[in-house]
Amino acid sequence: MDAFYPLRRLAAGMLACAALTPAATLAAADNAARFPDRPVRIIVPFSAGGVVDSVTRITAENMARVLKQAVIVENKTGAGGAIGADVVARSPADGYTLLAVSPSYVVGPLLNPSIQGKSGKDFRAVAGIGAVPNVIVVPAASPLRTLPQLLDAARKQPGTLTYASAGVGTSNHLSAELLAQMTHVKLTHVPYKGQPEAMSDLLGARVSMMALTSAIARQQVQSGKLRALAVTSARRTAVLPDVPTVAEAAQLPGYEVGAWFGLVAPQGTPDAVVRKLADAAARATADPDTAHRLAELGMELAPQPPAAFERFLDAETKKWTGVLKTAGITAQ
Repeated sequence: MDAFYPLRRLAAGMLACAALTPAATLAAADNAARFPDRPVRIIVPFSAGGVVDSVTRITAENMARVLKQAVIVENKTGAGGAIGADVVARSPADGYTLLAVSPSYVVGPLLNPSIQGKSGKDFRAVAGIGAVPNVIVVPAASPLRTLPQLLDAARKQPGTLTYASAGVGTSNHLSAELLAQMTHVKLTHVPYKGQPEAMSDLLGARVSMMALTSAIARQQVQSGKLRALAVTSARRTAVLPDVPTVAEAAQLPGYEVGAWFGLVAPQGTPDAVVRKLADAAARATADPDTAHRLAELGMELAPQPPAAFERFLDAETKKWTGVLKTAGITAQ
C-alpha cells in the first residue's frame, strides 16, 4: 500500500466535510427563512384556566395571525412545571416548540435542583411579555387598614401574623417573604395546594393576609370582602390605582415582585428563528384587542426582546437565590 495513502484518505475526508459545511449552513439558513412552514406549539407547564395558561392563549392567538401559521397551546402539567419544561428541552431546536415561563422557571431549580436544574442550559430566551402584580390584602374584618399598621403589628408580636400562598415558591409566597426580609419582621407562611384553597381561608379570616394576583384582588376588594393595603409592583397598577405600592407605603425602595410571563425555546434554536418569534410576540401584544384582554387579567405589558429577557431571567435568578437562601426555603 502507498505509504501516503492514509494521509490522502484523511485529506479527502476533510475536503468532503468542508464541502458539506456550506451546504448544511445554507440548508439551515433556508429553513430559518421559511420559518414557520407548519404549526408552532407552546407548552404551558400548568393546568388550563390558570393565569399562565390564559396569558399564553391570548398571546398565541395573535401570534398566529402574525406568523400566518397556527400556534397551538398544550398543557403538560406536573412536578411544579418540570414535566412541561422537559418536553420542550427534548424537542428539536427549530423554533416549533416553545415553553411558556413564569417565576417558577427560575425559582423551581433553586428550590429543587434535581427536578428542573437544567433550565439555564437547556433553553434560550425568546420574549418577555409582561407581569401581573400582586396586591397585599387582608380580610375586610381585619383591624389592619394600612401596610405600616400590618408591619407594626408584626414587630410587636413576631410570627403571629399569617399569610396564605398557593404553594412554596409561588409569587404570593415570594411577595410576602421579600417583604418580611426587607422590613425585618417575622410572618408565618401557610402554604396551600393552590390559590382557591388559600382564598377560601383568607375570606374566612383564618389567615391574616395574602399577596393576591391583582385581577382577583380587585374583584374581592370591590365586593367588600377584602381590603387592599399595597401592590407589589414598582408602580401603581391601573387595576387598583388608589392603592399605593409596597415601596411607597412601607418606604422600601427597590421592593418589586410580580408574576411575570415570557417564552423560551430549546438551546440551539437559530438566531433568525428566535428573532421571528420575538417579533411575533411583540406585535401580538401590541395589538389593541390583545392588550385589552391581557389588561383584564391584570397584566402590565413590558415586552422584552431576547437579549433583554435573558438579562431579566439572570437578574431574577440572582435575586431569588439570595431570598430563598436567607429564608432557608426548600421544596416541600
